[in-house]
Order: sequence, then structure tokens, then C-alpha cells
Amino acid sequence: MKNTTRPSDILHRDHPDFSLVLGGPLFQLLRRTHLTDDALLLLRQRILFISLFCWLPLLALSALESTMMGGKVAMPFLWDVEVHVRLLVVVPLFIAAEMVVHRRMRPLVHQFLERNVIPVEAMEQFDTAIVSATRLRNSVLAEVLLIVFVYGVGILFIWRHYIMVVDTATWYAQPSGEGMKFSFAGIWYVYASIPIFQFLLGRWYFRLFIWMRFLWQVSRIELSLVPTHPDRFGGIGFLANTAYAFMPVLMAHGALLAGNLANRIFHLGAALPDFKMEILLLVTLLLAIVLGPLLVFAPQLAQAKRTGMREYGALAERYVREFDAKWLRGGAPDDEPLVGSGDIQSLADLGNSYEVVRSMRIVPVTRDTILQLAAATLVPFLPLMLTMMPLEELLKKLFGILF
Repeated sequence: MKNTTRPSDILHRDHPDFSLVLGGPLFQLLRRTHLTDDALLLLRQRILFISLFCWLPLLALSALESTMMGGKVAMPFLWDVEVHVRLLVVVPLFIAAEMVVHRRMRPLVHQFLERNVIPVEAMEQFDTAIVSATRLRNSVLAEVLLIVFVYGVGILFIWRHYIMVVDTATWYAQPSGEGMKFSFAGIWYVYASIPIFQFLLGRWYFRLFIWMRFLWQVSRIELSLVPTHPDRFGGIGFLANTAYAFMPVLMAHGALLAGNLANRIFHLGAALPDFKMEILLLVTLLLAIVLGPLLVFAPQLAQAKRTGMREYGALAERYVREFDAKWLRGGAPDDEPLVGSGDIQSLADLGNSYEVVRSMRIVPVTRDTILQLAAATLVPFLPLMLTMMPLEELLKKLFGILF
């Protein structure tokens, strides 16, 4: 006997909420220290504790070493914009992004099932993809390897970036007889602040990898796509909305580059237009990372569109021939009125359905999604525009454009 059970009938019984962030050793540690709960609440406490743990000792140590505001160093701590942006803007954004991603991703599995996109016979394969993503998210080995990477490759990168290329005294390192030597603030920065930042950054890349892998596994399922679905994506248009969950992550990357450029502008005399290629490359790369994984559904969407065009084309051909024979070739009874006939409305409905199929897109990404993600990445660069023109002049130009 044929199984007529629909995926939505077993939705709430067998499938929990999906989350990219609700798990892993660090999450369990934060739970034990009462900096989070099972719903990722206590967000303010997490941001304050982690950000101040990274930044406040730097302020105190640089003040003790008289490198906070100037004096004997060319780069005082308070004038190092990149450090403040990294620890007081980027780190909080990475932490806040966990809540955003969790809440937006939570109904994802339910969307697949409520829309009956996953056929009943493929439910086991879909469950396997969910279990695999969850197991990888909770992996102890993955986070241990990430820590090893941060304190191995990461420390080496810091040494080359902050010490090998610096030949003047700064708040984090000063010249000595044996070369550049870390200050106490620099030691905390290199061995505590930066590794925490790099760990948070690396963990987000790991989560994006889990997300890409999950989408790829789901794309291997023969999905039940409907070419006439109003979303123009065969019924999986909701995937485009999941990209908005990563807006804080993109904004954090924009802030990271903006902080680096701010130091070059303020201390090296550079100008913001000098870095337009770097900014464009960053936006392009981030859009590719967030939206690129959705391309795995392009083959099935393209196939669904071709099938829909063929099937609805054949249906339209049969209908219009019968319509033509009935109303234009004398096939209709003499007493059947043309006005009020359902045939006219049916013909219009069929035309609308065919137009939906014809305009179906093969990649679940909209122009609005691209523009909004790009805007989120570019927002941190807006303050740097003040280095090109005074605030008053900038506001006048904006009001001139708007009004």
C-alpha cells in the first residue's frame, strides 16, 4: 500500500529545531559559568565579559607603562583605532551574531518539512544530514584543533605582522638591544586578546563550513519542487532569507577592515579612496562565502524549470486548442453565454501559471538579499567618509540626494 504520509505530518514529532551555534565545548563552558543558557540569552553579560577581558587589561597595562596616551611611543594605545575596533566592535558583533543566527536558523528544518520539499522516502537522508551537522557542530576535536591553530599559526602571524614590520616604539612593543620586545600590554594582547579574537573568527568560518556542508547534503536529495510556486524558487525561496542571519558576521568583517584602514589614514596619511579595491574585494568575497553555498540547488531548480516549461507548455497547448475550437470554431452550444464563462478565467489563470514557471529562477538568491548584505558590510566604512569631507558638508550632500 502506498505511503501517503506527508513530511509535515511528522514535523513536530521527529524533528527538533536546527541551530548552527547551540552546542560545542565553549557553549558548554559558558553555560557552566552562567554566561549563557540553553536559549543563548544573557547576551549582554557575554559581550561585556569577553570584550572587557580582552581590552581592559590592555588599557590598565598601557597606563602603567605610560604608553596609553603618548609620551615615549609613536603609537599610543588610545590612538590605535584598529585594536579598539577589533576588541570593542568586532568581538561583540561575533558574539551577538550567535543569537541572530540561532533565531533565524531555528525554523529552517521545519520550513523544509512544512512546505513538503523533502519527499517521505528521502526523510532518512534528510535526518542524516541534520545529525551530521549537529555532530560536527558539537565536535570537541574541532574546537581543540582551532585552539592549537590559533596558538600555533596565529601567534606566528602576529609576530610577523606586529613585530617584524615595526621599527618604532609602540604601546605593544619597543626596540631593545636584541630587537623588538613586547611590553606587558603587548604580551596580554598577543597571548590573550588576539587568540580569543582569532578563535571567535575561526569558529565562525567553521560554522559556515557546517552550513555549506549541510546545504550540499540536502541538495543531493531529489527535492519535491513546484515550478508554479509563487516564490519563483520552486518552494525553497525561504533559503534566501537565511542569508540575512549572517549580516552581523559580514558587518564584523567590514569593521575589521575599516579599523585597519583607519590606522593607515590617521597615522600614515593615506586616503579612503586608496583602498577602494580592498573594500570591493572584501564585499565580493563575503557575498560569495554567504550566498555561494545556495548555488548547490541550481541544478535541481534548473531541471524543475525545464520540466515545468515542458509540462505546462503541453497543458497550455491542449487547453488553448480546445478553447479555440469551442469559442472560435463553433464548438460551443448556441445557448451557452460567453459573458461570465469560466473558460476565460481559466485561460487567464493558466497564462499566469505559465508565466510563473517561465520567470522561475535557478538560484535562490534575490537582488534585495545581495544589496542588503553588501550594505551591512559597508556600514562600518561610513565613519571613514568623514576623513574625506566635514560632517556638515556630508550631511548637506545626503539631504540634497534625499530631498
